[in-house]
Amino acid sequence: MLQVKDIMTEKPITVSPETEIIFASKILLEKRINGIPVVDKEGKLLGIICQSDLIAQQKKLPIPSLFTFLDGFISLTSKKHLESEIQKIAAITVAQAMTTDPVTVSPETTIEDVATLMVEKNFHTIPVLENGILVGVVGKEDILRTIIPEVEETD
Repeated sequence: MLQVKDIMTEKPITVSPETEIIFASKILLEKRINGIPVVDKEGKLLGIICQSDLIAQQKKLPIPSLFTFLDGFISLTSKKHLESEIQKIAAITVAQAMTTDPVTVSPETTIEDVATLMVEKNFHTIPVLENGILVGVVGKEDILRTIIPEVEETD
């Protein structure tokens, strides 16, 4: 049975939290990848910056829903959620837009488990950790390659 270690991209491209959004966007486009792990100076995984995090900068600011009660206004949208949305829209650095505490898998995770996780949670790229250290990433394209039979090259 195939495991993540058999298909993952080892030594993935990473960025730091201080990386500018424009630079991260350029990497995603040029390398044709969906996500980049965000690591600190020691290489510890802090989060992941994905295309969807960057696309979120282009969305409309959600208008909080209010209702009146005893001549007062009560917000149906939490202040914390609204602040988080504003921060992502106005992000300049990766730290301001990244998804913190991302879902990770180990090298021994089965392909079936990763595929299920990707489909159910709509993930495109998942960091691979071994003993807390980033050792790779696995993406949807990696899984797709497992269903295509290898073609033998002929001269």
